Amino acid sequence: MAREELTRLTGNVGGPNCDDDDCPNIYKTASGSIVVQGDVSSVFQPPAGEGLVEIPESVLREAVRALGW
Repeated sequence: MAREELTRLTGNVGGPNCDDDDCPNIYKTASGSIVVQGDVSSVFQPPAGEGLVEIPESVLREAVRALGW
């Protein structure tokens, strides 16, 4: 799936260091699932095929507002 196929829920305002889509963001897929972009975390080892990322609380709050939850 290409990034262009996703609906970006966060980071639309931009920031001083978010020039190349390199900031934590949350996206919605056409099927309604959520894709999270963040810093890789190693707080514990997830099951095979899964990964952990850390995002700021403000990014999650922005996504919730964008979804109208």
